[in-house]
Amino acid sequence: MAMADGAFTLGFIGAGKMAEAIARGLDKSGVLPSSRMRTAHTRLPRRETFASFGVTIMESNSKVVEECEVIVLGVKPQVVKEVLVDLKPILSEDKLLVSIAAGVKLKDLEEWAGKARVVRVMPNTPCLVGESAAVMSLGEKATAEDEKLVKVLFEAVGKIWTAKEKLLDAVTGLSGSGPAYIYLAIEALADGGVAAGLPRELALSLASQTVLGAAKMVIDTKKNPGQLKDEVASPAGTTITGIHELEKGGFRATLMSAVIAATKRSEELSKT
Repeated sequence: MAMADGAFTLGFIGAGKMAEAIARGLDKSGVLPSSRMRTAHTRLPRRETFASFGVTIMESNSKVVEECEVIVLGVKPQVVKEVLVDLKPILSEDKLLVSIAAGVKLKDLEEWAGKARVVRVMPNTPCLVGESAAVMSLGEKATAEDEKLVKVLFEAVGKIWTAKEKLLDAVTGLSGSGPAYIYLAIEALADGGVAAGLPRELALSLASQTVLGAAKMVIDTKKNPGQLKDEVASPAGTTITGIHELEKGGFRATLMSAVIAATKRSEELSKT
């Protein structure tokens, strides 16, 4: 199959910010040139944005599907059914549909997409800066080769793992909503710095870089975060004093509760 050697054509149905990040990431990394990408967005500004870095603009979604072996579906969840049912006659078994529509289940995607092979992906917004944490779930007809190809697509904008679909609500609660929790933490750390006398700009820069550095330490050293915390917290020092305050405020329990609450909300939304 042509897709195995990277010589495939990629279509975008829905050309929002996430689709743009994927397209730019693939082009920039050299994985897939923009000349092999197609879209047909209805809004002129989105069409112009994609055309500006070499994506071919088609006159309709049908033309995009006809020309492409792999189609990324990035429309709003409430219009997924309408869009797919319209395209169903041309979604043949040689098409791979990759849905990034939040909360739309594989069984529905497969029913509406007819014969196409389907993979569902839950990415998050840091894909806009090439640091997505994404998870994919494979549909019944999806192959090991499809899994490899989706991995290539999303590794152009971060990292991706494979999991059963029943875990995607928890993925939404953790990595889907998680960036917002960390933005709050960065803002609060910066506010703390300002309260302690630092200029706002310096406090925000230090807080942001500290979070980035801490995350990289966990990823690169592969040490348990608890161990890394212990390495910073010397006896009767500043760090353990600060940690004591966080524990008094229920910091860890509150973050855990946030993930669980967001997971439950994701479950509710995917049933509506």
